[in-house]
Amino acid sequence: MKLILLDRDGVINHDSPDYVKTPDEWLPIEGSIEAIAQLYKAGWRIFVVSNQSVIGRQLATVEALAKIHEKMQKLLISNGGQIDGLFFCPHHPDDDCRCRKPKTGLFEDLAKRMNISLKKVPYVGDTMNDLKAAKKIGAQAILVRSGQGATTEANSKLPKSVLVFDNLADVANHLRKQS
Repeated sequence: MKLILLDRDGVINHDSPDYVKTPDEWLPIEGSIEAIAQLYKAGWRIFVVSNQSVIGRQLATVEALAKIHEKMQKLLISNGGQIDGLFFCPHHPDDDCRCRKPKTGLFEDLAKRMNISLKKVPYVGDTMNDLKAAKKIGAQAILVRSGQGATTEANSKLPKSVLVFDNLADVANHLRKQS
């Protein structure tokens, strides 16, 4: 099975310092929807693994987050793609939960539910916490320069194993050529 894991904010949609709290605030990054659709059509299973502290910060409800994800799925489906599963941490960063990246609880839950190994599975993110989580689970860390990725790349010493692309569309093109 071809499997890819994606962070959401900064990878699929534009990130916001004020957080994405409503479907109207959720705006896809150019080419990201088409990239996911291309991967899906090529037989990839696609899962989103994302910190969503907007809930723990009481800036949005779980219901509002569900409406954001519904908007994303509808847009994907209209382009011939879909997300096979959404795993998110709703906690505030100070909660010290097991699921907030760079911790690996979300990934462990996904692997258990799907009965799969995440070793060498591509995980696309835009922050150092994404890269750290990928390393901890043995996934292939991929940094995109969209979102916070350019800052992450400029301000961090990236491990040599991290692949770097401008955006999710470039990642999808690379993976489709490799498979």
